[in-house]
Amino acid sequence: MSPSQVTIREVLTGTAKPYGKPGKQSAIDKHPVGAPVAVDTLGLHGDEQGDRRIHGGPEKAVHCYPWQHYANWRHDIGPLPVLERAGAFGENLSWAGGDEHGVCLGDIWRIGSVTLQLSQPRQPCWKLNVRFGRDDMSALVQQSLRIGWYFRVLEPGKLQAGDEAVLLERPHADWSVARLAGLVRDRETDPELLDAVLALPLVDSWRRLFERRRQSGAVEDWTARMRG
Repeated sequence: MSPSQVTIREVLTGTAKPYGKPGKQSAIDKHPVGAPVAVDTLGLHGDEQGDRRIHGGPEKAVHCYPWQHYANWRHDIGPLPVLERAGAFGENLSWAGGDEHGVCLGDIWRIGSVTLQLSQPRQPCWKLNVRFGRDDMSALVQQSLRIGWYFRVLEPGKLQAGDEAVLLERPHADWSVARLAGLVRDRETDPELLDAVLALPLVDSWRRLFERRRQSGAVEDWTARMRG
C-alpha cells in the first residue's frame, strides 16, 4: 500500500497502573483520545509508562501498531474482548494502511503538525502475555513479525485521529521493520549480515544486541523479556 494512503485511525494514551506481578506497573491499557493531542520528544501528552527503564523516552516516544493485524489475530487466537478495539498492544497510534513490511528504519513521517522518525521495531515482552491471558502471546507476536514500531519526535506539534501520515524521507529503503526484526526472531549470527546491520543508525539497545552476536556468535537469552 502506498505511504500516501496511511491514516491514523485512532490516537491512544494510558496511565500507569499495577500490572501482572507484585511491584510491576504498566500503561499498556491505552484508550482513544478524541481531541488533538500535543506531542513532544517524550511522546503524547497524557500518556504514561510503567517502567521508564524499558518503555518511553526519546527513542520510544510514540508506539504504532497496524490496525489490519487485529483481523489476523482474531483469526489466529479467537475473538477475544481485548481485540475488539485499538489499544490491545499498547499502541499510541492505530496505523491504518501498511505494516512492518512497508515501513523502514529511519523513515521520516509527518502526521498533523508532528514530524516523526522511525527509530526501532518493537520487541514484544511478557506484558502481552498478561494482556491476552496467554503465556505464549509475546512469542506469537515475535514469530509473526506483527510487532509494531516506535517513533522518535523530530518536530513537536499536535496530531489527532483521522490525520494522514505522509512519508517525507526514506533513507534506508532496504531495511524494513520486518526485515530488521526478522534477524532477531531468526537468531541470525552471520557476520557479514551483522556487519551490514551495524552500519545502520541503530538505537543503543539494538546496536548492543547485534554487537554481542557479532562478537560471540551466540544469541541472547529471551527468557526475561518473554516470560518476565
